[in-house]
Amino acid sequence: MIWLLFLLHCAAGVLSSSTQVATIYPQDPALPIGSSLTATCSVNPDHGVHAGSLYWTLNGKRLPSSTYSVLSPTVLSVTLPRLSGSRQRSGDNLVCHNSGGHVLAGSCIYVGMPPEKPVDLTCWSRNTKDLTCRWAPGGQGETFIKTKYTLKYKLRWYGREKECEDYSAGEPYTCYIPRDLALFTPYEIWVEASNQLGTATSDIIYLDILDVVTTDPPTDVTVSRVGDLEDQLTVRWGTPPALKDFLFQAKYQIRYRLEESSDWKVVDDVGNQTSCRLAGLRPGTVYFVQVRCNPVGILGSRKAGIWSDWSHPTAASTPHSERLLTGSCDSKVGQQNSTLRRDLKQFFGWVRKHAYGCSGMSIKLYDQWRVWLQKSHKTRNQVGKELFIRILLVFEAKPH
Repeated sequence: MIWLLFLLHCAAGVLSSSTQVATIYPQDPALPIGSSLTATCSVNPDHGVHAGSLYWTLNGKRLPSSTYSVLSPTVLSVTLPRLSGSRQRSGDNLVCHNSGGHVLAGSCIYVGMPPEKPVDLTCWSRNTKDLTCRWAPGGQGETFIKTKYTLKYKLRWYGREKECEDYSAGEPYTCYIPRDLALFTPYEIWVEASNQLGTATSDIIYLDILDVVTTDPPTDVTVSRVGDLEDQLTVRWGTPPALKDFLFQAKYQIRYRLEESSDWKVVDDVGNQTSCRLAGLRPGTVYFVQVRCNPVGILGSRKAGIWSDWSHPTAASTPHSERLLTGSCDSKVGQQNSTLRRDLKQFFGWVRKHAYGCSGMSIKLYDQWRVWLQKSHKTRNQVGKELFIRILLVFEAKPH
C-alpha cells in the first residue's frame, strides 16, 4: 500500500515530507539518456537507523548492493550508470527502504531527450467557422519523458499571441480552435514543444482562413439504375449547404467499390457537376458509392482547396443481365458475344479515359455501344464497322 501511494506521489513529483523519515538527493532530477546518477538517502538520526541496513529499489526492483556506498552511519548512496530512457512518462521511481522493506524516501528520475523541432504543421477550416491544426513531433518523436506541445497563433501584422486550448480532438498532436477567427487576414501559427530537458519551436506557417477551407461532405447522395442497362448506375448529390452564402466553385470526386471488396475505384474527372454516370460495372452486383467535395477559389482565393471527408456510403445494385439468366443453346454464339463484349469494353474503357469520364461525349458513345450490344443481331464484323464509323463521326463533331 505504501508503495502504491508513492507511485501516486511520484506522478506529482513530490513525496510529502510528513511521511518521510529520510530524504533523497537529488530530488526528481531530469537527465539525458546515457547519463550516470549518484543519489543519497539520508536518514534522520533520531530514528536510530544505520545506513548499512538500507537498500534501494528502482521501479519496484531491488538494486544490487554492489552499487551502494555507505558514506556515513546515516547516509547511503547508490550509483546508476548509463541510464536508459524512463519506462514511464511520470518518471522512474527511485526509493530508499529500511531493512523491513518500509519506504523511507523516494524520488522520481526523468531520463529522456529534449524535444526536437515539430514538423509538418498543417491547418484546415471547416466551412470557415473554425480551425484545426495537426503536426508531427520532430526526429523519432520519442523523448521518454512527458513533453508538452502548445499550438500558438496570432494575426500576422497585429494582435496578441494566443494559445490553442482544445487538444481533445481524439488524435495526437492536434488542436482545435472553435471560434473568433478573422477572415481576409493572414495568421502566423507555430508549435512549441517543451519538457524538463529543453524546448523546440516549429517553423512558422502563414495562412488565411479562406485558403484552407474544407466543406462538409456532399449531401443527399443517391445512386440509381439507368433503365435496364445492367452495367451502369447514376450518382447524384447536393452541394454542401454550409457554404451557400459564399461564392466558390466546387469540384467533386466519386469512389465506388464492390460489396465484397475493400478496394475503391476513384473517378477524378467529375468537375463541378452534381451527377455522374458510372459505366462498365458488373451486372447484378451491389456497389457502394461515396462522394467528396473540394471548394476551389472560395471568395476569390487562388489556393487549391482541401478535400472534404467522404460522404456516407450509399448502396445500389445493377440489374441482372438477361442473357446471363436465360443462357444460350449455341455455345459458339455465346463465345462470339463474349469476345465482342470484351473487345468493345476494352476499347470503350480507353474512350472513357480520354473523353474525361463523365463528359457528355463519353456517355453518348457508351450509350450507343450498350444499345447496339444489347439489341443488334448483326454479325460481329458488321457491328464493328458501323461502330467505328459512328465513333469517327462523334470525334469529328467534337470541337478542338
